[in-house]
Amino acid sequence: MIILGIDPGTLITGYGAIALEPTGMKALNYGCIRPPATLPLPERYKILFEGIESLCEQLQPDAIAVESQFMLKNAQSAIKLGMAKGMALLVAARRAIPVQEFAPKKAKLAVVGHGQASKHQVQRMIQALLHLPKLPEPEDAADALALAICYAHNMRFATCMNSSEVNSKKKSRSRPSWKLTASPTVWPSP
Repeated sequence: MIILGIDPGTLITGYGAIALEPTGMKALNYGCIRPPATLPLPERYKILFEGIESLCEQLQPDAIAVESQFMLKNAQSAIKLGMAKGMALLVAARRAIPVQEFAPKKAKLAVVGHGQASKHQVQRMIQALLHLPKLPEPEDAADALALAICYAHNMRFATCMNSSEVNSKKKSRSRPSWKLTASPTVWPSP
């Protein structure tokens, strides 16, 4: 299974793809899409859309993990960031690729073990988890890899929960049916 993580932004959009293999996770590709800041916003969004579309064409991901928006003090920045995220969601919808959104804290928790981890801690753990020869850079690409890893962890957890529910249902079916009736109990027996 291939999971593509996307950390959206109007100036830098990080991406990171991982493959889930029987032996663990493997980094396939990571980097950034950088539309020139001098371009008007519609042109930058077009570049983001085409870049994400090209990545999906090359990698053929089975799932996409996108960073969910966090609260920004500047409304204009929030709108621009939301539109950049919309480019990733649009590509996914056009290709019928399932998408999950994760808050930055949740991705950090999945990779480092706590949601307040620094960018450097995230990079170090991704390097270790994916057996990379050097730190994944830039930080936006590392964040995108963290999102993909978070998706993988959530998927594995859901699979474990579903299989344990199925197993518990199978076990309950194999138990003999006991009929309980209400009757007075005397303790100890005479």
